[in-house]
Amino acid sequence: MRPVFRVIVDPDVCESNGVCEGLAPAIFALGDDDAEAVTVLLDPVPDDLRPVAEQAARACPKAAIKISHA
Repeated sequence: MRPVFRVIVDPDVCESNGVCEGLAPAIFALGDDDAEAVTVLLDPVPDDLRPVAEQAARACPKAAIKISHA
């Protein structure tokens, strides 16, 4: 079995800046409404996407993205 992990976006903190979507479009998507939090497209996320997910979490201007073990 392949290792997997979860990506969690805190909707109360997320400002939908889109940095995460730009870095990891396979994992994150902006909603049609700028007031919506970013949507996580994969749950759980395959381990081979972990480096880009971690990069997106570090780059989030509001630190709204967390990574956890599935």
